[in-house]
Amino acid sequence: MAFDVAQLSRAVAREGRAVRVVIAQVRGSSPREAGAAMVVSAGAVAGTIGGGALEHEAIALARALEAPRLVTRALGPELGQCCGGSVVLAFEPYTAADMAALEGVTVVARAVGDAGEMPLALRRGLAAARAQGAEVDVQLDGGWLVEPVLVPARAVWIWGAGHVGRALVTTLAPLPEMAVTWVDTGAERFPDAVPEGVSVVPVADPVRLAAHAPRDAEHIVLTYSHALDLALCDALLRRGFGRAGVIGSATKWARFRNRLAGMGHGPEAVARIACPIGDPALGKHPQAIALGVATQMLRAGPVAVHRGAGPDEDLNEGELRA
Repeated sequence: MAFDVAQLSRAVAREGRAVRVVIAQVRGSSPREAGAAMVVSAGAVAGTIGGGALEHEAIALARALEAPRLVTRALGPELGQCCGGSVVLAFEPYTAADMAALEGVTVVARAVGDAGEMPLALRRGLAAARAQGAEVDVQLDGGWLVEPVLVPARAVWIWGAGHVGRALVTTLAPLPEMAVTWVDTGAERFPDAVPEGVSVVPVADPVRLAAHAPRDAEHIVLTYSHALDLALCDALLRRGFGRAGVIGSATKWARFRNRLAGMGHGPEAVARIACPIGDPALGKHPQAIALGVATQMLRAGPVAVHRGAGPDEDLNEGELRA
């Protein structure tokens, strides 16, 4: 788990003030692991520390909070939860002025409540992280809390804002490791309410954009047009990608394979694109397809970069939207 600065920033920008609640330490069994966090503002809650009585109490405490503090809770004796362990929660209020200190940092280390000098072990770990790029785990020591800053590990591009695209974006957006980019041919094709953190890109020519997508991105192609789906497959094969899938039947994919072969793509390259996508046993309802695709992605994990034959130069946003 890691410090989701973007999530906190959105809440502060929206309401002016928000309280971040993070599980700083776990002993025994608990609903979530150390580093699990939620952001509580006057009108909303984003994220979760596990639900149930613990989260209900934490939300109330956060909304009444005036200063940073640590709170220890024995989940069974104090809250009546089945988990037999205990947790230490860190509560920290943030305003716009506080957010400036988080810009550009990769590790957040701070005293929460009353604390003395930073312990030597933490200082050494931070020095190694900054000098050598060593990984940092969530740690609480002597009132000091250390967390790595979240950098989403997976670039996921969803091509199409129809029913399945909407269901898939809604399913993937809450996962902190996913950085979702959502593409379609016009702003009017997207819903009025888009999940937080999703980058919406209305672009007149998606194929031109595909030719400049990140080479390690995972792509799900499900536009309103078979012709556009095919053109996107061609562009992605030329560009290179981490993983790709196209919505459709086995018949559709047989036609696509023949046409992609005619465009100069070898069978091994074309075979890297999955079609159909999802789990047919779940059915064809948009949400069922989304659940199947999301499950496959989570089981498969991140992918290594697979380079194609396309150009390395990038277009700016203005050029792409033209």
